[in-house]
Amino acid sequence: MAGRRSKVPRFYFNFRSPYSWIAYRDLMDRYPDVAQAVEWHPWWEPDADSERLMNEHGETFPYTPMTREKHLYILQDVRRLARARGLDVSWPLDEDPVWEVPHLAYFLALEAGLGPRYIERVYRARWQEGRDICDPATVAGVAEELGLPAERLAGAAEDRELREGPGRAALLALGRDGVFGVPFFLHGYDKFWGVDRLPAFVESVRARARPGTAPQPEPAGPAEPGGPPPGADFAAARSGDQGHAGGCG
Repeated sequence: MAGRRSKVPRFYFNFRSPYSWIAYRDLMDRYPDVAQAVEWHPWWEPDADSERLMNEHGETFPYTPMTREKHLYILQDVRRLARARGLDVSWPLDEDPVWEVPHLAYFLALEAGLGPRYIERVYRARWQEGRDICDPATVAGVAEELGLPAERLAGAAEDRELREGPGRAALLALGRDGVFGVPFFLHGYDKFWGVDRLPAFVESVRARARPGTAPQPEPAGPAEPGGPPPGADFAAARSGDQGHAGGCG
């Protein structure tokens, strides 16, 4: 129904964005209670095929190309943020990336009960090892490490059922939640965009869970340590150069 909002807090994460990686690390390292309470929603910039699926349902992505000046600033800013957290960055080089490759494979890992471990491993591959996560061989290697079927995960972007099922549903959810950049946090009608808004989101989630306040709905099923709960649903939005550096694509 229009106007309804889930009371379950949501985190919209993206493997491309360095700020999404920083937010992920902060959630896991500083706010593990909130990391276990939120629904995790992957989203990505669609390729032509995925965008066609969206257009067929009357949806499009807001997108403004990033300026060279902002790109150079982000390089500096992310190194600064990572250094403050004791993290080393190995900046990846993207050449004609297809973001369906790592993001659609996530749905298969989640289905196998290894979604949280997949998220951690892909983030580490991209931002700490400088690997090309849009290379199916990289996804295959991650799958092998996790004991998942390497060939199937590596070919996720070519899987029509994934694209037209959970993939399309994730992208079409953009309009519902008004997500326009990453990292993005949603709690009821309250929206929080960027790494610097994460503490406010955490306070909102914790306040709702305190005695005397309405309890948060429990995630469906036990959450695997270090990641999102099983059964989380998904939403998506396109990255863009639309504001402060704490949130981007």
